[in-house]
Amino acid sequence: MVRLDLFYMEDWTVGFDMMLLGRTIPAVLLARGACWRIDRAAVAGHDAGSTISERVHMGLSERLSDGSAVLGVVGLGYVGLPLSVEMAKAGHRVIGFDISAEKVGLVNAGTSYIPDVPIEQLADLVDRGLIVATTDFSRVGETDAVVICVPTPLNKTKEPDTSFMEAAAASVAPYLRPGMLVTLESTTYPGTTEEVIQPILEAGGLTVGTDLHLAFSPERVDPGNPVYQTRNTPKVVGGVTPACGEMAVRMYSRFIDTVVPVSSTRAAEMTKLLENIFRCVNIALMNELLQVSGRMGINIWEVVDAAKTKPFGFMPFYPGPGLGGHCIPIDPFYLSWKAREFDFHTEFIELAGKVNENMPYYVVTRLMEALNTQHKSLAGSKILLLGVAYKRDIDDLRESPAIRIAELIGDKLGDVVYHDTWVPEFCVRGGCIPSVELTQEALCGVDAVVLVTDHSNVDYHAVVRHAPLILDTRNTLRAFDGGKVVRL
Repeated sequence: MVRLDLFYMEDWTVGFDMMLLGRTIPAVLLARGACWRIDRAAVAGHDAGSTISERVHMGLSERLSDGSAVLGVVGLGYVGLPLSVEMAKAGHRVIGFDISAEKVGLVNAGTSYIPDVPIEQLADLVDRGLIVATTDFSRVGETDAVVICVPTPLNKTKEPDTSFMEAAAASVAPYLRPGMLVTLESTTYPGTTEEVIQPILEAGGLTVGTDLHLAFSPERVDPGNPVYQTRNTPKVVGGVTPACGEMAVRMYSRFIDTVVPVSSTRAAEMTKLLENIFRCVNIALMNELLQVSGRMGINIWEVVDAAKTKPFGFMPFYPGPGLGGHCIPIDPFYLSWKAREFDFHTEFIELAGKVNENMPYYVVTRLMEALNTQHKSLAGSKILLLGVAYKRDIDDLRESPAIRIAELIGDKLGDVVYHDTWVPEFCVRGGCIPSVELTQEALCGVDAVVLVTDHSNVDYHAVVRHAPLILDTRNTLRAFDGGKVVRL
């Protein structure tokens, strides 16, 4: 068997092509980087029926199995940092890559900026040399596998912005070598892995499925979830080829409890979209039923609570002030955009998006109606937003409905203040304000409170006692009677 050993040159650069078994393999050019050493005796006695791909595959499999594989993670945010921690806890040395020098510095200091990653846990792994962060992408050459976890936003016309993924792939590509594994975790439309990422990775001469393993495995992070976190949330994996998928499954099985293989990258990409579209359309249904039930004088939350007593055929969803986070408000539109390429219009998805996007407007309309009962106008009124993160007990503002609600109140000449201990500063249209203390004076000094996010650390009894008017968008104050609490 041919053995290709990786060793490290400390002070000089090596670049050459190897002719091995009738095939030219480009060596990786790295300063202080990785070079290939050939066991020539093994070459002389090789098994002619065994391909280089098979031997390289076996080497990576062995390193993954015994924990000696060095793993890289590109993007150290809500997905990448928890993933890096799980890799390191399984015994792998992890190199985290990010373009933010601030994040890199915090990680290397053992300081977590992600609530789901305890500081003491990260600090221990850093101290033991299992996690290191860098902005230097040439260190990809030190890794055996790389996972890309970067954002995939929508642009202003609701088309997928793949620039972050493309930039990440382009940063990794020059330092890839035969036998490496690359997986993409960024949520995206079906076809992205093979149509966008694969050509970038192959630009240097390596071929996916022959020299390089490529797979897609969608992130399933639920920030703040006390039960399901990175390790115990099942992982869907699909490879460009069956061998690519097998290698990705082997890697993830090292630090994920349950790995679910699917037939292709497209199936894995579609799986993540289905999960979020399912939630998007059901929440839209509830938001629409909320509005019609309100006109009928029916409490929709009471109706849902009654319906969920049925032990089969029903799953409860709840209305609210609008969707937030990076997934549910955004992901469905990836499929809508891609479907047009196939002359198909996803009208159901787009209708759900329209209903959900309208909810901040409905919140402000209900606020104006509530103020009118006290002979007040929104213009000139001081409104306290209670909670601005997109969900309870986290610090994540991405796509939070509070942002649009604050903008709309400002458009109506209302004055906005807020309280959220998870979010010390709230910025809307370039202007930033600090969170106010939730004191009796602060509550008595506003014209209305809009409960946007139902954090668990709020004294709601004090809010009801001192605030003159409260619009409850989450049904949090259902136990409180009295005219000052108005349901959405």
